[in-house]
Amino acid sequence: MSLAVIGAGGHARVVIGLCRALGLDVRGLYDDFETNSVMGVPILGTTSSASGPAVLAIGDNRVRQRLSTLPCQWLTLVHPAAWVDPTVRLGAGSVVFAGAVIQPEAVLGSHCIVNTSASVDHECRLADFAQVAPGAHLGGRVIVGEGAFLGIGASVIQGIEIGAWATVGAGAAVVKHVEPGVQVVGVPAKPRVRVP
Repeated sequence: MSLAVIGAGGHARVVIGLCRALGLDVRGLYDDFETNSVMGVPILGTTSSASGPAVLAIGDNRVRQRLSTLPCQWLTLVHPAAWVDPTVRLGAGSVVFAGAVIQPEAVLGSHCIVNTSASVDHECRLADFAQVAPGAHLGGRVIVGEGAFLGIGASVIQGIEIGAWATVGAGAAVVKHVEPGVQVVGVPAKPRVRVP
């Protein structure tokens, strides 16, 4: 299968690697700012010209949300070195990278990212555009709201809710619910600022 990768920044490199691990042919990249090839893959045009089978290679959750309206057939990709239980439901356009583990009955919405060596335990729910960064870990029954971002190495104990568009800082340990739009940092995680 041949597909387009939308985005040509740092995250595109990991997505290209994932596609190659799956034996998929990346026909080209679409980006509004970059003009050079990435890992030997040419830039074919701007994001607005993308169509057909594609995957978003955009780390910014809000930009990924905006670009999800492009007229593409969004592919859901799981790295062969990831483990995803057969009962897991993955939304259109979601990507799961090498070393990630997603346990039974977890549900991911559309265009979610579960990054390198992250873990999502049983019965977790990730809403559309949520992102779990490399090495982050979610205990069982965690609910992650739309567009929420969990930073590198963050940990969330079981049963916690992370509100929509909230940010959990790198290395934070979340032991209490996080309100929508709030940024939390530290061990234990505490609010830092309200994100617009």
